[in-house]
Amino acid sequence: MSKTARLYKIEALIRQRGHVSFAQLIDTLEVSPATLKRDLEYLRDQLGAPIEYDRYLNGYRFADAGVPVAANDGSASERRHELPGLWFSERELHALLMAQQLLSSLDDEGLIGRHLQPLLSRIEELLGPGGQSDARQLMKRVKIVGALRRPVPSECFQRAGEALTRRRRLHIRYLTRTRGNDVSEREVSPQRLVHYRNTWYMDAWCHSRDRLLRFALDAVQQASVLTTRAKDVAMKQVEAEMDAGYGIYAGATTRQAVLRFSAQAAPWISREEWHPQQQGRELPDGGWELSLPYTDETELVMDILRHGEQVQVVSPAALKQTVLKRLKAATAVYA
Repeated sequence: MSKTARLYKIEALIRQRGHVSFAQLIDTLEVSPATLKRDLEYLRDQLGAPIEYDRYLNGYRFADAGVPVAANDGSASERRHELPGLWFSERELHALLMAQQLLSSLDDEGLIGRHLQPLLSRIEELLGPGGQSDARQLMKRVKIVGALRRPVPSECFQRAGEALTRRRRLHIRYLTRTRGNDVSEREVSPQRLVHYRNTWYMDAWCHSRDRLLRFALDAVQQASVLTTRAKDVAMKQVEAEMDAGYGIYAGATTRQAVLRFSAQAAPWISREEWHPQQQGRELPDGGWELSLPYTDETELVMDILRHGEQVQVVSPAALKQTVLKRLKAATAVYA
């Protein structure tokens, strides 16, 4: 165990147990008494840790433990010494391990995982010798299943991320599926990356269209970072234009859909969030009415069809006719 890891471990042990004896520290850290004495002196003298030896408890404790201090809002809180740099409790470290698993599951070619590996190693160090095996077991006990995933080439993802963080424009060769798989050359200014339903999207200012557009990264055939500074768009504008409607589709005109779900589906639908601005109410027959905004009906229609006979479109009439047309077409396949 490195010296840095030992210092964090000493603080963690005292924080968790209240006080720790010299013998317990030696057994846990697996170091010599001389090394432990140097570590304790370094924590006190160089890092300002208020560690003191309590003869009554026969162990080391924090001198400021439980001392109330005034918070900014006037309330009292407990004074807490923390080492500079990465500091987490054991519970927070385990939560980070699960978050690392989640991020890795979003990464088809291991790009994110490679960058997170140093953090993962650091977490295992902080957990100590016993915690390292616990961490590896935890990684095996967290499984994330991604269905219908559309993988994004790591090179494309990396260049999009580079352009986004460095605030540079990006030249892309883009495949537009809605226009008969038309391929076009675009110069864009990335504003944010969005992960939605197992694939990545990029919200960017398209300089050829002179407006905000959403690009599926798996449809980017080639990408190169330019030296030209990116156009900055206020995040409020990005959110207003790109997040107003249902799903991943963006548009200028927002319409309101009203859906009526059966009493059988109501217990589940009433707990689902289809859109941040949705509204719902319970119906007299035990059903559930859901009202939500949308700009493009494509994805909304697909999700309505997914619920089959458990849902009915109340309004608007155009959305109702589209769903009816799709249902008739589906029935004709089996006729």
